[in-house]
Amino acid sequence: MAANMKAVKLRIKSVQSTMQITKAMQLVAASKLRKAKEKADKSKPYLGTLLSTLRDIANSNRDFQSPYTRQGKSDKWLYVVIAGDRGLAGGYNSNLFKFMESETKGRDIEVLPIGKKSVEYFKHRNVPIFTEDFAEVAKVNISDCFSVAKILCDAYKEGRFGHIFLCYTDFISMMSQVPKASPILPLSDLKGEDGEAVRSGSLILYEPDSETVFNTVVPEYLAGVLYSSINISVASELAARRTAMEAATDNAEEMIETLSLYYNRARQASITQEITEIVAGAEEP
Repeated sequence: MAANMKAVKLRIKSVQSTMQITKAMQLVAASKLRKAKEKADKSKPYLGTLLSTLRDIANSNRDFQSPYTRQGKSDKWLYVVIAGDRGLAGGYNSNLFKFMESETKGRDIEVLPIGKKSVEYFKHRNVPIFTEDFAEVAKVNISDCFSVAKILCDAYKEGRFGHIFLCYTDFISMMSQVPKASPILPLSDLKGEDGEAVRSGSLILYEPDSETVFNTVVPEYLAGVLYSSINISVASELAARRTAMEAATDNAEEMIETLSLYYNRARQASITQEITEIVAGAEEP
């Protein structure tokens, strides 16, 4: 009985130590989450301005043409996949990869992974990787996003890919994060609701010409989209980690309560047995 009680006591101490770690991770994730959401929200006005400029140019020119709006001839698909660098985030990474499997089924794909988990996943499955230069999402900054955007634009213009998609986890709420795939090239959201070009009547004069300005703005716009998506993905990962660590902390508290109850009952039974033995011994002649 004594040995069993000692094992339970050690188990309680072990769970308490684990609970301290999960509680600390929960608080850290909640603190970082606010900053990540602020960064994502601050990038939206910039993206809105660039998208408005692209639409204005595309819809104000009857004979407008750009390599970024033309449908690619290649049957190959490139996916930029943003995942996490670490685990302990619930189903954040696994849900994204399950979504990718269903999204890319039957397609000839190549991936540009951002995040250590993304690199590990596609390497393990022998999926062709476009580049590993941006493997750690925590180190990807706005300058790197411009580099990635330029690489994507050059590859699309060269005809290496017919479609380029961005796959990441969208932040819906603290309790909900949903994997999402968005087309980024060719640009297909520059037309009116009926699918026809809209004459905006803009009096803006672009130098040297509107097509050159459009082709210059596209990489800037894609860099902004990528930077915003990374911030949203990081916020989603932190929210998933906070939720997972909160659940782990609650489970640890419940386990400690159960073990403490078992320990107290065992201790009470041991004391009762000792008292019984003493009384029995005293009653003997």
